[in-house]
Formats: sequence, structure tokens, C-alpha cells
Amino acid sequence: MPNIKAAVKWTRQSEKRTKRNLDVKTRLKTIYKKAAKGGEEPPARAAAGQFDKAASKGIIHRNKAARKKSRLAKAVQAAAAAPTAKPAKSARSSKSSKASTAKKTAARKTAAKKAPAK
Repeated sequence: MPNIKAAVKWTRQSEKRTKRNLDVKTRLKTIYKKAAKGGEEPPARAAAGQFDKAASKGIIHRNKAARKKSRLAKAVQAAAAAPTAKPAKSARSSKSSKASTAKKTAARKTAAKKAPAK
């Protein structure tokens, strides 16, 4: 516990800033997840702005903000390009698939042991 008044104040301010920064970081994570999952451009733009703002205030490093924005843009593009409907599964008989998996497990060989070092 600090003995000097100024040190007490610094401690109090530091705790307040730490809590505020943690709140901002948590909000950034949530915004990032929602924007990446949605795959739409407006939320991604808003998220990019929030990352820039946090970087300018020193809450996160500017390179981290750039990396997150880049990955977010990549995720949005991938979500937009991905087909929305899943392709239909081919109709296979369950017996043939079970037989092929049984063959694969039987074909495995055990790894040879190395000779001990001299």
C-alpha cells in the first residue's frame, strides 16, 4: 500500500484505467465475432473503426488493430463468397462405408522403434 498521497492517487487512476481498457477490449472481441459471423460489410466497417479508435488511444497496439481488421475483411469476404446452401450428401449404403473404415484401421502398421543412442 502506498504511503504518499500522489502514489495513492496513481494507484486509484491505474485501477480505473485498467478496468476501462478491459471493458473496451471485451467489447472489441464481441464486435469482431459478430461482424465476422454475419459476413456483412457495414458491421465490419464499424468494427474496423472501433479497432482504429482503440489503437489511437493506446488500448491495443496499432499492429494488432491492423491484423484484426485484415482478418475481419478476409472473413467477411469468405462468408460472402461461400454458398449458403449445403450440397446434398450422396446416398451410400452404410455397409460399404463401414467396410472401408475397417480396412483402413487394419492396414495401419506400427512405427519402428529407434535404436538407443551410443
